[in-house]
Amino acid sequence: MRLPRVTVAPEVRDGETFDVVYTAHYVPLVRLAYLTTGTLPAAEDVVQDVFAEWFRRVDTVRDPAAYLRRAVVSRCTSWVRRRILERRHGATAHLDAATPPDVDTPAVRAALLRLNPRQRAAVFLRFYLDLPEQEIAAALGCRPGTVKSLLHRSLAVLREHLDEH
Repeated sequence: MRLPRVTVAPEVRDGETFDVVYTAHYVPLVRLAYLTTGTLPAAEDVVQDVFAEWFRRVDTVRDPAAYLRRAVVSRCTSWVRRRILERRHGATAHLDAATPPDVDTPAVRAALLRLNPRQRAAVFLRFYLDLPEQEIAAALGCRPGTVKSLLHRSLAVLREHLDEH
């Protein structure tokens, strides 16, 4: 059976095409997912699933970037929870300690691994993507005050760990 080939991407808000949004957001979303899940294959799978879901809903999504970030954070959180349950029940799945993209020193990598997935996501969204607290709150599904608290606690953990090394 031969499947039809789709060559035209659907139109998105303000005339952007699916290809443009995918190209602009794929790498940062994979980095976000990687820092949350700790494994590149899982991060790529999560991001691909999110883009496939967005593709099906493209006509109903007003802000693709915000939708994609929120969906990636949500799916990564679910992924991490599943792995915790698997470990708790004797499964052998674990987060690997591969080098996160764009993190230069072992001390910084180790410090980031001390944060929980939600804290890593907040730090990444704030300091890598340079998003304002309002957008981070939307991506994490919380209030801006919670974002401030997450970032404050995360930075304290990072400072403490980096001062030790």
